[in-house]
This record gives sequence, structure tokens and C-alpha cells, in this order.
Amino acid sequence: MSKTNILWADDEIDLLKPQVLFLRDKGYEVVTVTNGKDAIDQVHKNHFDVVFLDESMPGLSGLQTLTLIKDYNSQLPVVMITKNEEENLMEDAIGSQIADYLIKPVKPQQILSTLKKIINKSDLVSEKTVADYRSQFQGLFTRIQDNLTFAEWADLYRDLIKWELELNKSNTAEMQEVFEMQKSEANTEFNKFVVKNYKKWIAGEAGKDAPIMSHTLFKNKVFDLIKQPKPTFVILIDNLRFDQWRSIQHLITPYFRVEEEDTFYAILPTATQYSRNAIFSGMMPIDIQKNFPDKWLNDDDEGGKNQYEAEFLESMIKKTFREPIKLQYTKITNHRDGLLLEENILNYMNNRLNVIVYNFVDMLSHARTEMEVLKELANDEAAYRSLSVSWFEHSPLLNALKKLAGKDINLVITTDHGTVRVKDPSKCIGDRQTTTNIRYKTGRNLQYEDRDVFAVRNPEEIMLPKSNLTSTYIFAKTDKYLVYPNNYNHFVAYFKNTFQHGGISLEEMIVPVIRLSTK
Repeated sequence: MSKTNILWADDEIDLLKPQVLFLRDKGYEVVTVTNGKDAIDQVHKNHFDVVFLDESMPGLSGLQTLTLIKDYNSQLPVVMITKNEEENLMEDAIGSQIADYLIKPVKPQQILSTLKKIINKSDLVSEKTVADYRSQFQGLFTRIQDNLTFAEWADLYRDLIKWELELNKSNTAEMQEVFEMQKSEANTEFNKFVVKNYKKWIAGEAGKDAPIMSHTLFKNKVFDLIKQPKPTFVILIDNLRFDQWRSIQHLITPYFRVEEEDTFYAILPTATQYSRNAIFSGMMPIDIQKNFPDKWLNDDDEGGKNQYEAEFLESMIKKTFREPIKLQYTKITNHRDGLLLEENILNYMNNRLNVIVYNFVDMLSHARTEMEVLKELANDEAAYRSLSVSWFEHSPLLNALKKLAGKDINLVITTDHGTVRVKDPSKCIGDRQTTTNIRYKTGRNLQYEDRDVFAVRNPEEIMLPKSNLTSTYIFAKTDKYLVYPNNYNHFVAYFKNTFQHGGISLEEMIVPVIRLSTK
């Protein structure tokens, strides 16, 4: 292991020889200077892992030197050493991104502790994260095996996401592998839970034991907000998983306060045509077909399947509220539309309800299977999250939200369904009218592996329309994906480890609905 290089700048450096010798005895390389100018020269000429900087040097002050060091290398950790404990001085220093500060006289053990905290921070965090996860592992396993309710499954999934994000930061490959096995086990048990209860939820037989679902989302999470005399903004970022929400949350919370972080269950199939139409109509697909026969298209019909979301939304709002509600529905499908949204967002304050559908994540997840570049960029869960964060950080949507910061509004951020990374192929056979989605299929004469799917031979039991009298729906479980025997090996390799939706998994079904207010 290479030695840690320290630069120590202090006009009384001779008085600090015992501390310097102590560090050298511990294996650290220490370069000393007596003023800010020499410190800047050393930083330009040599590599240092940390700088100790006296606050009250003659000439360039410690804070002035700090500013110049950060201008040159913003990532270089600087520890300020001062005789002065004045609050405003420390605020200035902390505002200039110091790593730590020490009050003179400094003791050797204080310096050593500070160095370990700075230099070994990532290792210490990793060790603690791994230790904490190990201590929780058995408890998580016991919960997975328990007879959980829908709410307890949502809580467990949130806890799993917390550990996934923490372990991802720790860079501990072995423990991440253990976690992946545990999450896989959770998905297996969750599938059993959904298969056992889904029909009762949809039929209304479960009562309060049924979760909020796509078709009841607005009723439970939005209608009460609309009654308030201030604008309500509902931002639906399609395909937004709970881990992706947690990953972008830090970009939103400087401007908005999270009032409620909740989840709902996306209906089956977890696909845009079904879930999003259900959200905006307040109906299950079979009722949409009955009430809007000219606006519902089955999977095998030609044409866009989500063309009438605005009409569904207007109809639902009109039926629910006695008074007229001024609303605007906006769908963003490309960057140009996003820029127009950013430019005009303050005009939306004149509406009682604004629903904004942002299609980027859906385009990203589908492109993930079509573009080799994105296959490289999003080759695992962490990379997929990172790509989503990078998009959101530079998106017109975030800029539009910043413009709304400080305004008296209700804000809801939600989605239609999530995605799962598929790993395990399952053979499926169907006729030419069978749908092409690889996480669910509907059609006649379907042949499939029973253990790999949730099969519904009477779609009306789960309030889904059928193209003909013998239509069956099948939904892939866990991380399965449905592949036809023709050219089987090619398509197995083509779709393996891509992000798909339509089936049953924690990632696809338990999705975020977040209520925020401005700070």
C-alpha cells in the first residue's frame, strides 16, 4: 500500500516537530511549509492526500489559502487548524468545504484520528455497513418467510432498497452477492403472495386487506389535495422504481419537503397500456373498455394504446367533483417538450390540477434492449440507477421543479409501474396473435411452464379485457422472461439482463407515490 502524503502549512511549524515526527513514525509522508504561498506551490507541484492548514498565517490567511487550494483541486481534503473558536470563522471554513478542523494545541492522537476519518472513511463506512447488514440479515430472512400483509411487503421492500443502496456504496462484492440472493428469495415469496391474493384484491373481496392500486391511486392520494385552494401538481415519471426515487431524492429535497413517502401496487400486467390508463380513468381495463369502447385498444390492435389519458382524466375529475376543476394534462415524450415545460411551468399555477407525464424512463428502459451503447451503460442495477440520476440531474423536469420551489403548491411524484432485470428464460409457445411482451402474454392456445408464470384463463376475474373468448393472460414471475422456441438461443442472449416490465416482482409492482410541499 502506498504511503499517505500530507502537506502541513503553519508559520510556527518548528513548534510542531513532535507531531510531525509522530506522523512520520506512523508511516505518513509529511511535507512542511510556513506560509500560504508555499502551500499553493506544493499543491501545484506534488500529490497530497490531505492538507493541514493553519488559519492565522501572515500573508495569505488560512481561509485565502484554502480557497486557492480548492480552486486548483476541489477534491483535496483540507483540515483547518486554528486557535480561534469563533462561530463565524468556522462557518466560513465549513462553507469553503473543509474536511475537518482542529483547535490548537493539537495532540498527536487527535491528528491521527482525523487522518483515519478522512483517509480511511470509505473503508470504515464499508465495514460498518457490512456489519450492520449482517446483524439484520436473519431478521430480514425471517420477515421474508413470514405471512406478510400487503403493507408489510411494502415496508420490507423499502428496507431491502435501503440495504441495496448502502451496500452498493460500500463496494463489497461478496456481501452484495449475499444481498442479491436475499432479494431473490424475497421476490419468490412475494410472487406466492400476489398469486394467492391478487384476484381477491381486484374483486373487492379483500376489503381493507387490499392495497392502493393503479385504479384507486387518485382517489386515495390526489383527490383530497385537489379540494385545497392551491394548485396541485402530479408528476408521473413512467417506469420509476422505488430505488430510483431514493436515488434522485437528494436532488429534490433542497427545494421541497417530503410530507409522505408511500407506495402503491401497480395492476397486472405491469405495463403502461394497463397501469397508466387505470390511473387516469380510476377504472380497471375491462371497465375502461366498457365505458370508452372507442378508446380502448387491446394488445393486438393497431394504434397507440395510451392516446386518451387526458380524456380519461377529465372524465374521472368531472364525475368526482361537483364544481368545475381547471386542469391541464401534459405529456413529455422528447427533450424539446421538456424545455417547453420548463419555460412555461409558472403559467401552470393558474390551474387547480396539473398532471405531467414524463416518458423519459420508459424510453430509457426500452432503449436498454435496443441500443448496444445503453446495454453497456446500464449493465446492472447500480448502473441503471446512476443513468436515471444523471438524466434527472440535467433534465428540464428538475429545472421546472426548481422554478416551483417556494410556491404554495401540492406536489405528488409517482409512476405507473417499475421494471425488473430479467435473468432466467422460460419457453412459451403461442399463435400469431399472441402479444410480444416478454414479461406477460395474452392470446389463445398458450403453452408455458406452469411454475414460471401466473396464468389467468378467465381474464374477467382480474378485470382485464380479452380479444376473443379463449384468451388467456400469463405473467412471468420473479426474474423470468418469456421466449419462443424459434431462434431461442439468440433471444435468450439478446434479452438476458435487460430491464423489462409486465410481470410480477417487487420492483415492478410496489412503486412510489410521494407527497411533497415547498420549503
